Amino acid sequence: MILILSGISFIELTGYLAGLLAAVALSPQLIKSWKKKSTKDISLLWTFIYLAALALWFAYGLGIGSYPLTVFVAIEMLMTLALIGLKLKYK
Repeated sequence: MILILSGISFIELTGYLAGLLAAVALSPQLIKSWKKKSTKDISLLWTFIYLAALALWFAYGLGIGSYPLTVFVAIEMLMTLALIGLKLKYK
């Protein structure tokens, strides 16, 4: 049985929650890197691989018409780009 809350299914709500958590997961690292002005422990290769994976998830989300997936992956991509920017700035 699927629980319906204000027209949103439990599964859809789970998707939004997962997306929100994934989107804000980089926030602590971004804040720490910005405050300390150091990104020496962050792999630039990892960030580019992660960004490529997010781009594929974004394309997949568009392809299947998943609003939660595309919105939150887009936010996560922006945060990853910000992390790359900090990595290059503090190199």
